[in-house]
Amino acid sequence: MTDTNPAAAATPRRRDAEGSRRALLDAARALFGERGFERTTVREIGEQAGVDPALIARYFGSKAALYVAALHSDNDPEGPFTDLLAPGRLDEVLAKVDRMGPSPVLQAAVRPHDDQVVQRAARTALATRLTDPLEQRLERSGTDRARLRAELAVAAVAGIALARSAGAFDTLGAAPHAEVAALTTRMLDALADR
Repeated sequence: MTDTNPAAAATPRRRDAEGSRRALLDAARALFGERGFERTTVREIGEQAGVDPALIARYFGSKAALYVAALHSDNDPEGPFTDLLAPGRLDEVLAKVDRMGPSPVLQAAVRPHDDQVVQRAARTALATRLTDPLEQRLERSGTDRARLRAELAVAAVAGIALARSAGAFDTLGAAPHAEVAALTTRMLDALADR
């Protein structure tokens, strides 16, 4: 005899809204980091997340708003960002790229966005996480043209990280991230000299 309880049949499956939201955010971060904003579709994000892509509109409002959320989801929960010359910071950045691919923040350093809201958010995140902390260090040490030097350093690091991820250079791509970080830090130290 089968159970034909009408109340049980009418009860919809419980949805995990937070789980779906997190899955969309994780998929978006990965795809935006790999392909950029314009070349990533809502459908691909939904497929990778394993949920209906229409949920992007429900939870985020739009693809652009999801991109902005993905930028913020990469924030360091430990507190303020440290500059690229802080011990271990560059190694941490390169290790993260090795593990997860280039983040939307690093992509922002080399790819402009057609959507102005997305472009502003990407530039703000890039400045907040990487450029501003290094500029502040350089200013404290009395280095002239601190902003220019900080931007040069961030551009170099973004280029190195993206080139490693893309496999553009065999030796660079095969080198351990700790070795690349040590060599890059030495290069950046020259930028920090007055």
